[in-house]
Amino acid sequence: MIGRIFAVALLAGLAAGLAVSVVQHFTTTPIILHAEEFENKPAASLGGHARVDPDARGLTGGRLYLAHEHAPGADAEGWAPEDGLERALYTALANVLTAIGFALVLTAVVYMRGRPVDGRRGVLWGIAGFCVVSLAPALGLPPEVPGSVAAELTARQGWWALCAAATAGGLGFMFLGPRRWMPWAGAALLALPHVIGAPHPEGMGGAVPPELAAHFVAASLVTTAAFWAFLGFATGTLARRFQLT
Repeated sequence: MIGRIFAVALLAGLAAGLAVSVVQHFTTTPIILHAEEFENKPAASLGGHARVDPDARGLTGGRLYLAHEHAPGADAEGWAPEDGLERALYTALANVLTAIGFALVLTAVVYMRGRPVDGRRGVLWGIAGFCVVSLAPALGLPPEVPGSVAAELTARQGWWALCAAATAGGLGFMFLGPRRWMPWAGAALLALPHVIGAPHPEGMGGAVPPELAAHFVAASLVTTAAFWAFLGFATGTLARRFQLT
């Protein structure tokens, strides 16, 4: 059974990772490349786009951070793939590995649920995964392009983990819980991370025009939703083919 679970996850993740890489090539990647042009320009040449308040202080008592900024003391000339084919290949590899990891989690949840699943039911599981990993966290921490101002990385990662866990638990209580009180507990879990609040810098701004940043948020969420729907469909279809449930 473990072998079949891994087979389903590997095949579904490979298909979804390659598919989303193609979609990203026409949606989010051009926006990122355009944003990097603003990020790499000197502040004096950015005109009205560099709006960082020098007196603002981040939530960690220190400073404002750019979304892709190097950590203090880090080598600013670190290795990065060349633009073009090399960058596309590394992006596709990262997408495939990430998709396989998500597919393993999705396949394991489907198997533990023990109910028959097919492609259409798999899409529902994929939508749930999108809500947990992307949509709910985006309410507090929307996707960021290079050059955006952000709070310290560790604080953002911690809040994202809290939000993802609370959303997964909340959806599980609301839709899978057998007790009458569980939907109410699920709704409370969904709201909890947003009541606590995501970490944000006190100052607003950055090198990237707000129109470009907003475009990236929309394109990123739509692309991610398509990825999760396809991953769920592939996982459900393969799970039925491999008779996991």
